[in-house]
Amino acid sequence: MASASEATAGRSTRDLESERILAGIGLVLLAVACFATLDTATKLSTAAVPILMGVWVRYMFQAVATTLVLLPRHGTALLRTRHPRYQLLRGALLLASSTLAFFSLRYMPLAEFTSIVLIAPLVITLLAATTLKEHVSPLRWTLVAGGFAGTLVILRPGGEAFSWAMFLPIGLVLTNAWFQVLTSKLAQTENPLTMHFYTGWVGALLASFAVPFVWTALPSWHWWGLLCLMGFMGTVGHFILILAYQRAPASTLTPYLYAQIAFAMLGGWVMFSYVPDRISLIGMSLIAVCGAAGAWLTVRERRVPIEPAES
Repeated sequence: MASASEATAGRSTRDLESERILAGIGLVLLAVACFATLDTATKLSTAAVPILMGVWVRYMFQAVATTLVLLPRHGTALLRTRHPRYQLLRGALLLASSTLAFFSLRYMPLAEFTSIVLIAPLVITLLAATTLKEHVSPLRWTLVAGGFAGTLVILRPGGEAFSWAMFLPIGLVLTNAWFQVLTSKLAQTENPLTMHFYTGWVGALLASFAVPFVWTALPSWHWWGLLCLMGFMGTVGHFILILAYQRAPASTLTPYLYAQIAFAMLGGWVMFSYVPDRISLIGMSLIAVCGAAGAWLTVRERRVPIEPAES
């Protein structure tokens, strides 16, 4: 009887764990759908809204929403940090990434933009090897090479589709990679909610210095609705991602971040009637496979979640 009870209890535990993992996967897919919606709305907004104005609204929405949700629950403990300068630098890096994302989306198709941005985990591997002097296995170097090869397939330097705008997401990848490296260091001593709080407010306050010079009256109210949608999707996407990592290991969830490419393709098709050509699809597939494998290895070894780069 005891062994039967133990077996039943074991099955119940496994079933509960399976349900939590499935819930985590579902939440990750929902989060990247939010980020793809954010990017689609961002691309739409660049038709009428000055880019720095859009960046300011996006960050101010996140900062205010985060404060209203977190401050009543955690009080002044939310504000405590051992590294205020690094919090400032982290917020500035993400603001730079977002600004580059807005400019990139003005000139680039959604799917190609998303694919290039998602080589960030591979760039983190490169930075870890060159600046942090960490050991990188031959398999990792193969995945990095494959990811960059996929990027070159999409960019096609020297081809008719190549333009100066293709360098914008590369800059975004570099700033986001440094953001991720700094995040992994701060996460050893800082509360993730405190980091999220400061990131939103640093971005909002820095963007506030520029917004008076670019502020303009929008042609209709629906543009304001679009800007609020951007802020909402960015804020909710991050919150859902936190919930996902509370339910399943990062090593399990990380490969599913690359579903954002599919959601971006869907957004480009629905809103802009754009479908990537065959060569771009090959490059995007190569990035997705190498990037997902490389990111999975990263969190498997270091237990540090890799966040998707988003505007």
